[in-house]
Amino acid sequence: MAETKQAGLAGIIAGRSAISTVDPEGTGLFYRGYDVADLAAQASFEEVAWLLLNGDLPTVTQLAGFNLRLQTNYALPVGLKQILMLLPQQSHPMDVLRTACSASGCIEPEQSFAEQQQIAERLLARMAVMVMCWFNSYRPNAERRAPRRGLASCFLTLLQGHEPEALEMRTLDVALILYAEHEFNASTFNARVAASTLSDFYSAITSAIGTLRGPLHGGANEAALDLILSFDSPLAAEKGLKAALERKEKIMGFGHRVYQQGDPRSLIIKQWAYELARQKAQLPLFAVAECIETVMATEKGLFPNLDFYSAVAFHLCGIPKRLFTPIFVMARVAGWSAHIMEQRADNKLIRPMADYIGPDHRDYVPLSERA
Repeated sequence: MAETKQAGLAGIIAGRSAISTVDPEGTGLFYRGYDVADLAAQASFEEVAWLLLNGDLPTVTQLAGFNLRLQTNYALPVGLKQILMLLPQQSHPMDVLRTACSASGCIEPEQSFAEQQQIAERLLARMAVMVMCWFNSYRPNAERRAPRRGLASCFLTLLQGHEPEALEMRTLDVALILYAEHEFNASTFNARVAASTLSDFYSAITSAIGTLRGPLHGGANEAALDLILSFDSPLAAEKGLKAALERKEKIMGFGHRVYQQGDPRSLIIKQWAYELARQKAQLPLFAVAECIETVMATEKGLFPNLDFYSAVAFHLCGIPKRLFTPIFVMARVAGWSAHIMEQRADNKLIRPMADYIGPDHRDYVPLSERA
């Protein structure tokens, strides 16, 4: 087999998977054979999570049982809540989730791989509750009790303290579907590397959260919102963005390693962001975002990825910017879990080789003889 050297493993096939794929032209994303656009239009996030974890869409009975188990798992162990209460208010929410996931492995450890489905469902249910348990501990009179409803509704209710608006709830549900899985991205690959060592489920998920914490993977939607809010009109956005490009500044929320002609998920979330902007009389904000999109396409040939219009949608749902990337975790834990299970089912230790670029062989010089 010919030796292959490629920085960042770009274009390198690192394994086999039946979970998701991007079509050869980079214009579509499929979960277990289903077009993500169809899933976003017709399914709930819980249906999609079941699909990723089990391989097929659920029956009515299977979905009802799955929803009940998720809602039962909203209740956090007392020890975990105590740990969350000890974390400082200024902590990064991704650090909170990383710590909470790791601590969960101590409180409810995986005794055998036979428990993996149960643990996957537990973590899927609890990511939103864990981050909001910590977040609300610093907010007087904030909602503390997770409602027995879907994950999108659970998160928004804990954040807002009341039943969320239908459009907000469905927008977040769609966003969770779009973020749920994306083949061998950096965090998923890291989860599979950890799983390939036969480490426990919690360690693999914790590893993935730590990887997503990096701004080149998660966090682009936070930077995208900062950019959009920095302009008060499309004219100001066009002028300011062109100046930023002349200064060679990196514009977050644009371009993708896989989607060279545009991220198909962006088109979906953009429509939901527009509906929210229209309902909430925030169309000027949406117009600024569209202007930025146009300038980037014209000047750089770059198109928005999922993070760009997600930032608009999350902002219009009243979600604080620092909670944007935890939403990514809430969704992607479904995909991570599916990959961990798949890796375990046909495991081989992932251990690539490095292209050594250091010095050639050198003779050892005794300490007393070194200049």
